[in-house]
Formats: sequence, structure tokens, C-alpha cells
Amino acid sequence: MCAAKMTEGSVHVESCKAPMFYRQAEPATGEVHLSVLLLHGIRFSSENWLNIGTLETLAKAGCRAVAIDLPGFGQSKSAVAPSAVGELAPGGFLKQVCEALGMGPVVVVSPSLSGMYSLPFLFQHEALVRAYIPVAPICTEKFTAEQYSSIQTPSLIVYGDQDAQLGEVSLNNLRSLANHKLHQYKRMERRGPMPRERELNLPRTHIHSHTH
Repeated sequence: MCAAKMTEGSVHVESCKAPMFYRQAEPATGEVHLSVLLLHGIRFSSENWLNIGTLETLAKAGCRAVAIDLPGFGQSKSAVAPSAVGELAPGGFLKQVCEALGMGPVVVVSPSLSGMYSLPFLFQHEALVRAYIPVAPICTEKFTAEQYSSIQTPSLIVYGDQDAQLGEVSLNNLRSLANHKLHQYKRMERRGPMPRERELNLPRTHIHSHTH
């Protein structure tokens, strides 16, 4: 594996009113084989992908990996989200982000909250999504089984052995994707009921499962 080149920057999308922060990892030498856009959950940011080594791992595998802080989160707190949390964002939003970053068709990794951005992007700009990796995303119920079955993009649905409520709902809806595979991860430990806000997150065990 080659070494990784790590950088940080900001990207401006007109509707956000302020720049969005991102972290990027690329192979230090050699050709980029794949572009990966890493999104995040409601209590996370691009920093989590950095801390657990996902950005570096992807770069060493020959990918250009970009983790963005979604509007209102992390270092993008001044950026204005195009839609309220839980409502579908315009499909063109992530399209503009990718264009501003100079990214062609991307693999989208989309946990929890980020479903409000990734699903409209997938449905409205399927040609720009090389592969889709949803991890219990929100907003899956806003599309029909027929709509899902029309999507030919290769998809890897990641779900937990103890997922409940949001996890089960999103899994059942996403199963209608025409070209999908399933990947189950095992939660390390669970004590007591899971708070509602945790259902919208990507726990550390989620990330380790499908990026290493």
C-alpha cells in the first residue's frame, strides 16, 4: 500500500451561505482508482472518519476519500442546511458539493442523518453515484419500493444484529434496491434501551465493520 496525503479545506455551495469544511485523503503517489464521499450522523462529523483511520485506509488503498462536515455540523456550523433535519434535501445539493470538489462519480457512504442528503442524490443523479453504502439512513420511508427497484447502482446495505426501529425500517425499505448486497455487523455491547438520538448515529462499531 502507498502512503496517504492528508489535507483539509472548505467548499462553497451557493445555497449554504457559508463554506463547508472537509477532510481529504489521497494516495501520495500513484493513480486514484476510486472517489469516496464520506457523510456522517447527527452527533458526528468528518473528524470521526479521521480519528478511526478510515480516510487514511482508503487513501492507502488507492482511493480519493473526502469526508465533509454537513451544514450545521462540525466545522460547518455557519453553513445553512438546504432542508430541516429529517426532510429530504434537494438532490442537486450533493451534486454541487461533488462538482465543487472536482469529484466524478463517487462511492457514497451514508450513515443515519445523512440519508436526507444521499437518497435524493441517488434518485435524482444516479449516474453520479458509483456505489451506495447506506448505514441505517433516515428518510428511507419517503420513497416507494418501485422507486428503489428502479435504481441499478451497486449498493451495500450495512445493518446491525441488534438494530431496532430506524435500523429495521431502513433495512426493509432499502432491500428493494435492485442491485444490493447485505452486510451485518455485530454490536460490541449494549446496555439498556438505545436513546432515540443514538438511532440516528453511526457508532464506532459500524464504521470499523465496513471500512477495515
